[in-house]
Amino acid sequence: MSLLIPSHQGRPADDPIFSLNREANERSKAGEAITNATVGALLDDQGALAILPSAVRAVREVPPEEWAAYAPIAGTPAFLAAVNADVLGSAPDLAAAAVAVATPGGSGALRHAIANFLEPGQKLLTTSYFWSPYQTLADESDRGVATFTMFRGDGGFDVGALDRALGEHLASQGRALLFLNDPCHNPTGYSMTRAEWDAVVECIGRHAARGPVTVLVDGAYVAYAPRDLSDTLEALRPLSGRAGLLFAWSASKTFTHYGLRVGALVAVVPDAAERAQVESALSYSSRGTWSNCNRGGLAAVTRLLVDEALAPACRREREELKAMLRGRVEVFNTLARPAGLTYPRYEGGFFVTLFADEAPARAAAMRGEGDFVVPKKGALRVALCSVPERDIPRLVESLARHGR
Repeated sequence: MSLLIPSHQGRPADDPIFSLNREANERSKAGEAITNATVGALLDDQGALAILPSAVRAVREVPPEEWAAYAPIAGTPAFLAAVNADVLGSAPDLAAAAVAVATPGGSGALRHAIANFLEPGQKLLTTSYFWSPYQTLADESDRGVATFTMFRGDGGFDVGALDRALGEHLASQGRALLFLNDPCHNPTGYSMTRAEWDAVVECIGRHAARGPVTVLVDGAYVAYAPRDLSDTLEALRPLSGRAGLLFAWSASKTFTHYGLRVGALVAVVPDAAERAQVESALSYSSRGTWSNCNRGGLAAVTRLLVDEALAPACRREREELKAMLRGRVEVFNTLARPAGLTYPRYEGGFFVTLFADEAPARAAAMRGEGDFVVPKKGALRVALCSVPERDIPRLVESLARHGR
């Protein structure tokens, strides 16, 4: 007889990606030549974690009493204002209507969205390729995940599939919560064009006239994207007051401090009374889960966002990392298409995904030869963020033999 409730029995003890990364590291330490394209963190060309010196400085200069003290439940006011400006700075009207709450990384922001904008038993809606922890976060909140086909046959974003799925969600559960991971979608690397965003917004607006629709933009990789969020915000502006607008913000990739666990959920709510309700609900959820976030981390990240000397220095350092990542993307694109590999438009970001039948078997065959990628349903996820540029030809060759 198990003491666990039935719905929590049989759950995996470890994330599959972390397991693959552990095996790759163990085999590398044993002397094998390994190409590890599993890690969702930016590594330099020597295989070490790429870390922004300015971010290190900001963390080290946080006073001891700031590390030791509790943070306010919702986060420090300075942090919340800095994040609001970072996310919505190009759209002052949206920023003026926004509230934010600090979360332990972007995952905490996603958790709060699921728990506050869906009823238990309902499902969030996202693309057919998605970051697998969306499912874990939904399971933990007694919600589910439903998907719509992400790509049309010509490789563009399938707005028609989204249109049908939103209609079905509103008909079956009376509300919809849509997760869109953009730009630099995890796991495909795809970034929507302005025209695609305009079409998505038009679709959402039509459905929002029939029932509550909330769209969450998961911008975890925006700092490494070819473009900032200004075009996306301009496209989203017509939804303000018609549909819910949420933004999941993460310091992990932006400031190369994944273990600091600093993030935020930003909600645009034009109606003042409703905005106060949302702010209270998010704060209440924080108290009922992690209580409060890492005050020292909030202080360091606030400086990195607003300090007149540190913030520009950090941006300059990040540009160097972006150039390194962009070089990997260019090499991959130069080699992969002629090798017959099929994948979505890939302009930047940590990941790219190849379309592949029998992905687990193909990934296993590659792993046997020391080349590690992550199998997904009908696809192989390749984390170029962790692969030195010199190893990309080997990786493409292996994918061409096993991944098609």
